[in-house]
Amino acid sequence: MSQGQLRIGAAFAVAAMFAAPAALAQERSAFYGGPPPVPEFAPAFDGQTRAPIITSPFELETREIAGGLTEPWALEVMPDGRIMVTEQAGRLRIVDGDGNVSQPIEGVPEVDYRDQGGLLDLALAPDFATSREIFLTYSEPRGGGKNTTSAVRARLSQDERSLEGVTRIFRQEPAWQSTKHFGSRIVFQNDDTLWIGLGERSHPEPRQLAQDLSSHLGKVVRIHRDGSVPADNSFADGANGALPEIWSYGHRNIQTAMRHPQTGALWAIEHGPRGGDEVNVAAAGVNYGWPVISYGENYSGTPIGAGISKKAGMAQPNYYWSPVIAPSGGAFYEGAMFPEWDGDLLVGGLKDKMVVRLRVEGERVVGEDHLLKGIGRVRDVKVLRDGSLALLTDNKSNGQIIRVSRAPAS
Repeated sequence: MSQGQLRIGAAFAVAAMFAAPAALAQERSAFYGGPPPVPEFAPAFDGQTRAPIITSPFELETREIAGGLTEPWALEVMPDGRIMVTEQAGRLRIVDGDGNVSQPIEGVPEVDYRDQGGLLDLALAPDFATSREIFLTYSEPRGGGKNTTSAVRARLSQDERSLEGVTRIFRQEPAWQSTKHFGSRIVFQNDDTLWIGLGERSHPEPRQLAQDLSSHLGKVVRIHRDGSVPADNSFADGANGALPEIWSYGHRNIQTAMRHPQTGALWAIEHGPRGGDEVNVAAAGVNYGWPVISYGENYSGTPIGAGISKKAGMAQPNYYWSPVIAPSGGAFYEGAMFPEWDGDLLVGGLKDKMVVRLRVEGERVVGEDHLLKGIGRVRDVKVLRDGSLALLTDNKSNGQIIRVSRAPAS
């Protein structure tokens, strides 16, 4: 991809000041991809959806770091600035500063590479520089067409050609005959534990298990690096058949998750059905409602459950999108290149091929910006050492890693 520039100046904000109410409503509808949610799904509080539109008064510059990847799913920035990337077909590679893509690293576990399945998320241990430990999630074949989301821990060999000591540390139960909703994002807490955001396998029968504490489907789990269960997990005692790994439940399909750099809280963003992508600050032991409550509907147009969006004992999302953005990958921005974005949440958008920037105050979203619309299905977003961004687009024949930087002032 040749170097390009996209202007995201303040023209919209200036025009909006003088626009008639009808014109402004039309602009907002176009920005958010359609009309406001229907009355049955009125927000639970002001600002829960369609936050004020914000813009950035500078240009962005894009440059391809590497191309020709096959359905890449996740990237991580290594301590020396190189990038490690997964491809769904089961390949793990390293990309250097000149854009050279390594041969696949050997030792990756067998994956069920169908539809949404394959090799999925990647996380480097906080002490990777000394331990060389990496963590991978993948769809593990379980026989009879069934599969499950599993996670392994391994060491990158000194010559970087293979994984050593590959050990499975988590296996979602039960296995299911499905090729969808594997979830899979891995997030390290500020100790030796990690969270894994999971899906509920999509089909009508397994989705009900998102409410069942004897199943891992539709959950966030929290485990130690070796796969053991932290003693302070909410269900660690296994009372009433609850699985001790469970952190939170009632989720649909978590493909975006990150730890807040100041509070340490887990922000988990999940795909809704037709409408109702959710941003949740996922707290221990909390039920987030799926599939009992939702701000969306089935793809057929029929209601989810009883067609309600609120119920006692079930947490409301901190923010939601209707229509959806299809969120995948993201990061809180910390860097020198875009000080105007400090603390903002950047989320990859698969549907409209963009990056969504959310201005956050506490646990509320107070502004939304759409960046680089049309750049490609953004599967992952990371902040590089110089404060620029690395975007991962998941094209099947030419997935790209794209650097996004601040263009020189004209």
